[in-house]
Amino acid sequence: MTVTAAPVLEVRYPYTGEVVGSVPLLDAEAVRGTLDLAGNARVALSRHERSSVLERVARAIEAAADELAVGITRESGLSLKDTRHEVARAVDVFRLASHEALRDDGQMWAGDVTANGRPRRAFSTREPVRLVAAITPFNHPLNQVAHKLAPAIAAGAPIVLKPSEKTPLAAVWLAGAVLDAGYPPDALAVISGDREVVLDEMLAHPAVEVVMFTGGVEVGTLIASRAGYRRTVLELGGNDPLIVLADADLDEAAALAVSGGTKNSGQRCTAVKRVIAVSDVAPALAERIARKAAELKVGDPLDPETDVGTLIDEEAAIRVERRVAAAIADGARLLHGGERTGAQIVPPVLEDVSPESELVREETFGPAIPVIAVSGIDEAIAVANGTRFGLSAAVVSDDLGAVTRCIRELRCGTVNVRAEPGFRTEATPFGGIKASGLGGKEGVVEALRAMTNVKLATIPWPT
Repeated sequence: MTVTAAPVLEVRYPYTGEVVGSVPLLDAEAVRGTLDLAGNARVALSRHERSSVLERVARAIEAAADELAVGITRESGLSLKDTRHEVARAVDVFRLASHEALRDDGQMWAGDVTANGRPRRAFSTREPVRLVAAITPFNHPLNQVAHKLAPAIAAGAPIVLKPSEKTPLAAVWLAGAVLDAGYPPDALAVISGDREVVLDEMLAHPAVEVVMFTGGVEVGTLIASRAGYRRTVLELGGNDPLIVLADADLDEAAALAVSGGTKNSGQRCTAVKRVIAVSDVAPALAERIARKAAELKVGDPLDPETDVGTLIDEEAAIRVERRVAAAIADGARLLHGGERTGAQIVPPVLEDVSPESELVREETFGPAIPVIAVSGIDEAIAVANGTRFGLSAAVVSDDLGAVTRCIRELRCGTVNVRAEPGFRTEATPFGGIKASGLGGKEGVVEALRAMTNVKLATIPWPT
């Protein structure tokens, strides 16, 4: 008898190309069966029990922190500095969700507060949705998965998750830790398979009440068009500006530009994608950014001293290289970097970049730091708002009037003052507008709300 091996997806280390693991590729029938099982699951755990599961997962991540960081580096090419930070953030996510599982945010209303009222009391409760379908990207292989699983556990909602086919290994580990911590096995599944096949089944399955997706605009738009009568939480791309005004501390601004533009090899939806500086300070700022970028160590992601690892694959690095070359052809000046080796690129710093350049009009998912000079705050806000994205922004200034104006007029989901666009805590609402997001928000608290339905009950309550 001939036995045919099940198909598998190999995961490769972007720095060397070596195979570091594999996951099975499920076909449509297997995906459908997994959704059927989870869709019929019920989580019969008390709030205290769910909180305890989440705390045990947080401790498991802490205990395996070094192993996890190395594993994420090997499947993603991100530096150990970046992956160690990601692991610490995932601990925060589970610990915050553990607290949220204990919090009852129900409300109560009196029924006799109007002339037409009755002597009753009304109160609200939250009940978990039947099934959450979640899809996560490659750039945060552990923490993005944590932001889907932890709120689901806190809510007591069954969840089926598809991680990126490029970085599925951390998700598999985390799901195992959740099951080891005591979450019902039929209420959680990680699916690895062809993205189109999995999406087709998720968006067609009658048990799926919530679709949560973090990733690119193209797939997000597809989900929005096909999700039908379902709740969606879509966190999509960003083109996040760092606005530097005339009174800014240029050393501080340069540090924010370099850190915000190169962490995670620039592969963050909230990375600094554009530095918009008033012309009085733009040249001096660009020089400072170039000098600071030159201090970064670019190399083997597994070297603890490396600051910038690889992009997810060579194709991604070539895309950044091409856009940088096009910007230079349009008149920009390269001050530092730009050299590419395989999937790795030395962070390019450019000045005199046109706001119409593809490098800054689209989301460039890599460690490029382009500087755009503008005449003043009016033009800075106009340029910042002048793309289809609206995720995060930052402004460097101590001028209270200018800062509050930026907060009011920038069309995005987050505005940070004297911080990177990507600054956030794991509990706060996170998401964008325009092409950057649709539906609910991410963040432990908001995601938990998205995974639950509010039910109102009333009872007699004599006066």
